[in-house]
Amino acid sequence: MSEDVLLSNHGRVAVITLNRPERLNAWTTPMRETIIEALDRFNADDQVAAIIMTGAGNRAFSAGQDLSEAHDFDGERAVAWVKEWQRYYTALRGLKKPLVIALNGTAAGSAFQVALLGDIRVGHPGVRMGQPEINAGIASTTGPWIMNAMLGMSRTIELTLTGRLMEADECHRIGLIHHLVPEDEVFGKALEIATELAAKPPVAMRLDKQRFREMTEPGFVDCIEAGVRIQREAYDSGEPARMMDEFFSKRAK
Repeated sequence: MSEDVLLSNHGRVAVITLNRPERLNAWTTPMRETIIEALDRFNADDQVAAIIMTGAGNRAFSAGQDLSEAHDFDGERAVAWVKEWQRYYTALRGLKKPLVIALNGTAAGSAFQVALLGDIRVGHPGVRMGQPEINAGIASTTGPWIMNAMLGMSRTIELTLTGRLMEADECHRIGLIHHLVPEDEVFGKALEIATELAAKPPVAMRLDKQRFREMTEPGFVDCIEAGVRIQREAYDSGEPARMMDEFFSKRAK
């Protein structure tokens, strides 16, 4: 198992911890593969009845895609990248067991999307969430799908085109963060909720989650098909690499 992803158990609750705090827990393809394997294993394990995903440190749940990995993509590699996200999101969407997201900090880009694919989210007043991909020259395809389902088209357009991050109070007010607690209580609250959910009737839990997946499947299929087409064009244009170079230059200063 990669040290970039830590796995642990608290009774019948399994915990996945993103462990790259020096890079704001930004994930790479190997990290996502490790998480997919863990999710599949937990899904099949009768001793696991709920899952928590969180991040190490106190700055970020995850900054999303590690831009240094995506910098040199061409259109063909971008298509393969979309297929990797399809596998990751399919694993999350296919869980028979509840997934609680313990937001220890910022959730941006794909990490914002993953947080929204969780069932219940716990955060603290310092958390920020949003879809800043446009600022790195990356077109958004999966983000608008999940945001539109939860927030409606108007706010989806605003968040996608501005790339702004919402503060915790706004996230809480519009229902993206279900429980807002002090920073040092986030994991404890998430564990309390996950333990409560783990005690629910498992067949009803599985069928409820199955129904949520069925309700959103057409949009998911559409966004992946759009992602293949749109990301190929975006990366073949060279704009993502140029914008990432600007980002790296500003960060270095």
